[in-house]
Amino acid sequence: MAARRVVSVSSDNKRIGCPTSTHTAIDNNAENPILSNGKKRSNLGAFMNPSHKRMARVIGYTLTIGGADAWAGFTTVTRARLTVEERAALAWAVLRSLDTPEQAGQVAKSVLSFADYPLPTFMNPMPDARLWASCASAEELKAYALAAHDAMTVRDQMAFRNHISEVEIAA
Repeated sequence: MAARRVVSVSSDNKRIGCPTSTHTAIDNNAENPILSNGKKRSNLGAFMNPSHKRMARVIGYTLTIGGADAWAGFTTVTRARLTVEERAALAWAVLRSLDTPEQAGQVAKSVLSFADYPLPTFMNPMPDARLWASCASAEELKAYALAAHDAMTVRDQMAFRNHISEVEIAA
Protein backbone atom coordinates (compact mmCIF):
# COMPACT_ATOMS: atom_id res chain seq x y z
CA MET A 1 0.00 0.00 0.00
CA ALA A 2 2.83 2.41 0.87
CA ALA A 3 4.59 1.65 -2.41
CA ARG A 4 1.43 2.53 -4.39
CA ARG A 5 1.08 5.76 -2.47
CA VAL A 6 4.69 6.76 -3.27
CA VAL A 7 4.25 5.96 -6.93
CA SER A 8 0.96 7.84 -7.18
CA VAL A 9 2.34 10.86 -5.30
CA SER A 10 5.61 10.88 -7.24
CA SER A 11 3.76 10.87 -10.55
CA ASP A 12 2.09 14.12 -9.52
CA ASN A 13 5.44 15.91 -9.26
CA LYS A 14 5.99 18.58 -11.91
CA ARG A 15 9.75 18.01 -12.48
CA ILE A 16 10.93 21.35 -11.22
CA GLY A 17 14.00 22.50 -13.06
CA CYS A 18 13.58 20.15 -16.00
CA PRO A 19 14.23 21.91 -19.34
CA THR A 20 10.90 20.75 -20.77
CA SER A 21 8.94 21.74 -17.68
CA THR A 22 6.54 24.65 -17.63
CA HIS A 23 7.90 25.65 -14.22
CA THR A 24 10.99 27.78 -13.82
CA ALA A 25 14.23 26.31 -12.53
CA ILE A 26 15.15 26.59 -8.90
CA ASP A 27 17.06 29.81 -8.27
CA ASN A 28 20.81 29.40 -7.97
CA ASN A 29 22.22 31.69 -5.32
CA ALA A 30 25.83 30.58 -5.81
CA GLU A 31 27.07 34.13 -6.29
CA ASN A 32 25.73 35.32 -2.91
CA PRO A 33 24.73 32.27 -0.89
CA ILE A 34 23.11 32.86 2.45
CA LEU A 35 24.58 30.60 5.11
CA SER A 36 22.56 28.78 7.75
CA ASN A 37 23.36 31.51 10.29
CA GLY A 38 21.81 34.20 8.06
CA LYS A 39 25.11 35.77 7.00
CA LYS A 40 26.37 36.10 3.46
CA ARG A 41 29.52 34.32 2.37
CA SER A 42 32.63 36.48 2.09
CA ASN A 43 34.03 37.27 -1.35
CA LEU A 44 37.61 37.20 -0.03
CA GLY A 45 38.22 33.93 -1.87
CA ALA A 46 37.86 35.73 -5.19
CA PHE A 47 40.94 37.81 -4.36
CA MET A 48 43.09 35.09 -2.75
CA ASN A 49 46.21 33.74 -4.36
CA PRO A 50 45.33 30.25 -5.72
CA SER A 51 48.35 28.67 -4.01
CA HIS A 52 47.16 30.13 -0.69
CA LYS A 53 43.73 28.58 -1.25
CA ARG A 54 45.35 25.21 -1.91
CA MET A 55 47.47 25.55 1.23
CA ALA A 56 44.33 26.29 3.28
CA ARG A 57 42.85 23.01 2.03
CA VAL A 58 46.11 21.15 2.67
CA ILE A 59 46.23 22.28 6.30
CA GLY A 60 42.61 21.21 6.70
CA TYR A 61 43.39 17.77 5.28
CA THR A 62 46.47 17.46 7.49
CA LEU A 63 44.56 18.39 10.64
CA THR A 64 41.85 15.90 9.73
CA ILE A 65 44.23 13.03 8.98
CA GLY A 66 46.72 13.84 11.74
CA GLY A 67 49.75 11.69 12.42
CA ALA A 68 53.42 12.01 11.61
CA ASP A 69 53.04 11.04 7.94
CA ALA A 70 50.39 13.70 7.33
CA TRP A 71 52.54 16.40 8.96
CA ALA A 72 55.61 15.28 7.02
CA GLY A 73 53.57 15.61 3.84
CA PHE A 74 52.39 19.05 4.96
CA THR A 75 56.02 20.07 5.37
CA THR A 76 56.80 18.94 1.83
CA VAL A 77 53.82 20.73 0.30
CA THR A 78 54.48 23.88 2.32
CA ARG A 79 58.07 23.98 1.12
CA ALA A 80 56.90 23.63 -2.48
CA ARG A 81 54.00 26.10 -2.42
CA LEU A 82 55.00 28.90 -0.03
CA THR A 83 57.90 31.32 -0.12
CA VAL A 84 60.53 31.43 2.63
CA GLU A 85 58.92 34.59 4.01
CA GLU A 86 55.46 32.99 4.09
CA ARG A 87 56.78 29.86 5.81
CA ALA A 88 58.67 31.97 8.36
CA ALA A 89 55.54 34.03 9.09
CA LEU A 90 53.49 30.85 9.47
CA ALA A 91 56.07 29.34 11.85
CA TRP A 92 56.21 32.57 13.86
CA ALA A 93 52.43 32.71 14.19
CA VAL A 94 52.14 29.06 15.20
CA LEU A 95 54.90 29.33 17.81
CA ARG A 96 53.26 32.49 19.20
CA SER A 97 49.94 30.63 19.47
CA LEU A 98 51.32 28.17 22.02
CA ASP A 99 50.36 28.72 25.66
CA THR A 100 53.79 29.33 27.14
CA PRO A 101 57.23 30.35 25.89
CA GLU A 102 58.51 27.03 27.24
CA GLN A 103 56.22 25.14 24.87
CA ALA A 104 57.43 27.26 21.96
CA GLY A 105 61.02 26.58 23.02
CA GLN A 106 60.40 22.83 23.18
CA VAL A 107 58.85 22.81 19.70
CA ALA A 108 61.67 24.92 18.26
CA LYS A 109 64.26 22.69 19.93
CA SER A 110 62.65 19.54 18.48
CA VAL A 111 62.65 21.11 15.00
CA LEU A 112 66.23 22.33 15.25
CA SER A 113 67.65 19.14 16.73
CA PHE A 114 69.70 17.13 14.35
CA ALA A 115 69.74 13.54 13.22
CA ASP A 116 71.51 12.06 16.25
CA TYR A 117 73.37 8.85 15.46
CA PRO A 118 72.41 6.51 12.60
CA LEU A 119 70.36 3.46 13.53
CA PRO A 120 71.47 -0.05 12.56
CA THR A 121 70.03 -1.42 9.33
CA PHE A 122 68.76 -4.88 8.53
CA MET A 123 68.76 -5.30 4.77
CA ASN A 124 70.27 -2.73 2.41
CA PRO A 125 71.96 0.05 4.41
CA MET A 126 72.11 2.66 1.60
CA PRO A 127 68.47 3.88 1.74
CA ASP A 128 68.71 4.21 5.53
CA ALA A 129 72.06 5.98 5.26
CA ARG A 130 70.67 8.43 2.71
CA LEU A 131 67.63 9.10 4.89
CA TRP A 132 69.83 9.74 7.92
CA ALA A 133 72.15 11.96 5.87
CA SER A 134 69.20 14.06 4.68
CA CYS A 135 68.39 14.87 8.33
CA ALA A 136 71.94 15.31 9.61
CA SER A 137 73.71 18.61 10.14
CA ALA A 138 76.87 19.46 8.24
CA GLU A 139 78.95 18.81 11.37
CA GLU A 140 77.37 15.39 11.85
CA LEU A 141 77.95 14.48 8.21
CA LYS A 142 81.64 15.40 8.43
CA ALA A 143 82.15 13.63 11.74
CA TYR A 144 80.46 10.38 10.69
CA ALA A 145 82.07 10.42 7.25
CA LEU A 146 85.53 10.77 8.79
CA ALA A 147 84.81 8.15 11.45
CA ALA A 148 83.42 5.73 8.85
CA HIS A 149 86.42 6.32 6.59
CA ASP A 150 88.85 5.71 9.45
CA ALA A 151 87.01 2.50 10.43
CA MET A 152 87.39 1.02 6.92
CA THR A 153 90.14 -1.33 5.92
CA VAL A 154 92.92 0.19 3.82
CA ARG A 155 91.58 -1.61 0.77
CA ASP A 156 88.05 -0.20 1.34
CA GLN A 157 89.50 3.28 1.91
CA MET A 158 91.27 3.10 -1.48
CA ALA A 159 88.08 1.87 -3.18
CA PHE A 160 86.16 4.73 -1.53
CA ARG A 161 88.73 7.30 -2.72
CA ASN A 162 88.51 5.90 -6.26
CA HIS A 163 84.71 6.15 -6.11
CA ILE A 164 84.85 9.75 -4.91
CA SER A 165 87.35 10.62 -7.67
CA GLU A 166 85.05 9.11 -10.32
CA VAL A 167 82.11 11.09 -8.97
CA GLU A 168 84.15 14.34 -9.02
CA ILE A 169 85.21 13.74 -12.62
CA ALA A 170 81.64 12.95 -13.69
CA ALA A 171 80.35 16.12 -12.07
